[in-house]
Amino acid sequence: MTDTPDYTLPPMHPGEMLREEFLVPLGLSAGQLAKAAGVARARIDRVLRGEAAVTAEMALRLGKVLDTGADFWVILQARHDMLRAQAECGPALAVLEPLVRRQ
Repeated sequence: MTDTPDYTLPPMHPGEMLREEFLVPLGLSAGQLAKAAGVARARIDRVLRGEAAVTAEMALRLGKVLDTGADFWVILQARHDMLRAQAECGPALAVLEPLVRRQ
């Protein structure tokens, strides 16, 4: 263990990207996005607050209405989930050994 403070930021939730890189610059409200995507505003609000994940269905809808493609949202969500899991179970993973070694 070192005395160096940990300044690592928590992983960015896709909802933050949605808000900061799409809604704000485009001047869109959560309600406008929800209507365009054909979902309830509450679903968009939960994603924006980081309370809900971007599901495959939501990724398809966001990809279509924001012209990003669904993969963009799926990858953001997967990266967020992986970084959170790594932070939460990192010490437990550190003691694991591979059953096989790739050459």
